Amino acid sequence: MHHFTSEKIRNVVLLSHSGAGKTSLAEAALFNCGAISRLGNVADGTTTSDYDPAEIKRQISINLSLLPLQWKDCKLNLIDTPGYPDFVAEVKAGLAISEGAVIVVCAVSSVEVGTEQVWRYVSGAKLPRLIFVNKMDRDNANFFNVLKDIQTKLGTKCLPVQLPIGSQKDFQGVVDLITKKAYTGTPLKETEMPSAMTSDVNSYREKLVEAVVEVDDELIAKYLDGEEISEEQIYRCLKEATRLGKVVPVLVGSALKNIAVAPLMDAIHDYLPSPKEKGALKATNASTGKEEAVEPAAESPLSALVFKTTNDPRVGRISYFRVYSGAISSNSQVWNANKGTTERIGQLFVLRGKTQEPATQLSAGDIGAVAKLASTATGDTLNSRERPLKLAPIEFPQPVLNMAVHPKARADLDKMSTALPKVCEEDLTLRVQREADIGEILLGGMGETHLDVAAERLSSKFGVEVNLQRPKVPYKETITVTTQAEYKHKKQTGGHGQYGHVLLELEPLPRGSGFEFTEKVVGGAVPRNYIPAVEKGVNEARLEGVVAGYPVVDVRAKLFDGSSHPVDSSDMSFKIAGAQALKKGLAEGQPVLLEPIVNMTITVPDTFTGDIIGDLNTKRARVLGMTPSEGMNIIQAQAPLAEVLRYAVDLRSMTQGRGIFTTEFSHYEEVPAQIAQKVIAQKASSQ
Repeated sequence: MHHFTSEKIRNVVLLSHSGAGKTSLAEAALFNCGAISRLGNVADGTTTSDYDPAEIKRQISINLSLLPLQWKDCKLNLIDTPGYPDFVAEVKAGLAISEGAVIVVCAVSSVEVGTEQVWRYVSGAKLPRLIFVNKMDRDNANFFNVLKDIQTKLGTKCLPVQLPIGSQKDFQGVVDLITKKAYTGTPLKETEMPSAMTSDVNSYREKLVEAVVEVDDELIAKYLDGEEISEEQIYRCLKEATRLGKVVPVLVGSALKNIAVAPLMDAIHDYLPSPKEKGALKATNASTGKEEAVEPAAESPLSALVFKTTNDPRVGRISYFRVYSGAISSNSQVWNANKGTTERIGQLFVLRGKTQEPATQLSAGDIGAVAKLASTATGDTLNSRERPLKLAPIEFPQPVLNMAVHPKARADLDKMSTALPKVCEEDLTLRVQREADIGEILLGGMGETHLDVAAERLSSKFGVEVNLQRPKVPYKETITVTTQAEYKHKKQTGGHGQYGHVLLELEPLPRGSGFEFTEKVVGGAVPRNYIPAVEKGVNEARLEGVVAGYPVVDVRAKLFDGSSHPVDSSDMSFKIAGAQALKKGLAEGQPVLLEPIVNMTITVPDTFTGDIIGDLNTKRARVLGMTPSEGMNIIQAQAPLAEVLRYAVDLRSMTQGRGIFTTEFSHYEEVPAQIAQKVIAQKASSQ
């Protein structure tokens, strides 16, 4: 594929609810332009974009896939993204590097939860968009019902520019509302418009013209005066109205049968903006801290954003990037403005699915990849050292579901510690953290499928077999009254014996204070050189409390007296005495179990608010407040972590996938007595 300037490039992200047919649509587009010689099929696992073993197995897209093709005089960089909500990181990356979007809607299922979600994403990114009503050849397909649903849920500015000829098994092609010409077959051929469609064509054409001329004051006047608006004027206004978001063209076809996919490619070419038309971006100069403009021109200084990273066991790290200004060449050097380091660029290549095509240079507006960058990560900006600009990184949502990761075999333990960060580097909605208190490594993600796929990736890419289990709750223990405890460790075994004698005062502290050790020994009752040993014994013993073996917090342990033996005392003796005195004091201090409480922010449609509040009440949660916002309700609550470990699954089920939430640790609280008994019993049975 030869070199294209920024005005001849269209970067377009394909979005939909899972199963609406994005991947099949991309496959048909590749076939139409001659990039592939035969149409692949999702069911057979033969499509260009779904090449990962996990994608073939599940028959869904999991990874963002780059699909460059040449159409007419332009390069279309189609970006196929997953429709399944767990893989939102790929969708966010695709949105960040695109100037336009195509939202695919199934002609049978109509507007689904995922459709509404990606519509909100596109609206937030302020991207011009097209809607493609797919699967018109399916049983029960009904374009006019779907159009009504689209206009109800997504807005009345969604207007058809085509009408389908026939439906279901009789679907043959489309009528272009601007030219009033009919096209049928594969490839499409002009034919006579069915006379039965004349009324609908005229009616929908009138609505389209009325909407698009609003962007041109002169044409509005002509239209209101009853003058004829030419096709050329309609096309020009439709492009401008689409770019401004005042109109969303709705097209129709069948990706699987490749009927009317070519007109969609024409619409992408004609109506969606190029990087040049989108204009300059803002970036921050890493040296001066000032904001500067990044112009989408090849002659400008280089600015390229790394939007995705993968780790290939054979090639190593592969960085996907989008060039926003200037040009990047193979076998050159660039400056990483985020890391403040030089990176050596080896062979550049353009990806089409898993196929790599070498490239000598990529200019403003284009997308490519390079292997083996030393320190560059997703979100970093590559440019020249003289103009170190940092582009805004992509904002990814925080993980909402944690699972404990356990290696299946001891040999996998060491490999797991190096493989987990690599998997998280590929997907920034995955997060790994070590919970020292419970001795577990937690992997956080967007849902069960997301974490299952991550576990499969650990196996297929890095040869690490793991099990995912529900994580333990990091309970803590404390005391509720001040108490004193004495312990004398005395042992005679022939020769030197063991002697250590300590008196501790244990005092409860406010929540969140941690654990403190102090000493106030007078008269040398405990020699100074043995006090560190007492502290060590106390600190080791506090890691296993007397209620259920959980760490002790919010306690001050004060060493205030004791005694020693000139021959038999030792560090070990005082360490043992300190530990046993603490345990004795804890048992006498009316110990209780503490549980972590998390702050929750739950955003759901108004209609689900009652269900959510009712469910929170069953989870021992406290609702702190509610804020209505554009048909949604933002609920603030606090809940015990133990009750909401799987809230991501529960919320998706209760709201049909429409609800989202975030959590953050707040504080520890005493566990109610009846719950504490169950926790203690469970801990005892697991030991």
